[in-house]
Amino acid sequence: MRSTRRENGLPLQRIRRRRGADTGIYEARTRDILVRVAPVYLPEESSPEDGLYLWSYTVEIENHGAETVHLVARRWAITDGLNRCNEVEGSGVVGEQPELKAREAFRYVSNCPLPTPSGAMRGSYQMMTEGGDVFDAEIPEFSLHLPGAARRYN
Repeated sequence: MRSTRRENGLPLQRIRRRRGADTGIYEARTRDILVRVAPVYLPEESSPEDGLYLWSYTVEIENHGAETVHLVARRWAITDGLNRCNEVEGSGVVGEQPELKAREAFRYVSNCPLPTPSGAMRGSYQMMTEGGDVFDAEIPEFSLHLPGAARRYN
């Protein structure tokens, strides 16, 4: 897998799954697009006493197909620990609309503030092939739960 983007000038190293029941790595595959997400809680940038829990998440998008695709838009559903859902839509990701040729990958890092110590995110990327075919690539639902936080489910 060739990388199209690098962090800190270093080659893109795939997020690897670790053994164990709760690896903290989430994956979904739609057609030939694999989306992998790894969330991390940021205690140094959070303020629980003010109701702010900040999460960072790294996303890798891999094109395992033969056709070039563009990431055109994103759609997120962010649910907090009180089951309140916030929908977010926009063009591209982190100010880019990356092109992924066959066997290329794109990685980016973003963040999400929550008002509760637990929650979840899920969504999709609108992708377009060079031939003009548009489809939604699933972003796997991933957990945003502090160790020891009460988990709430729908």
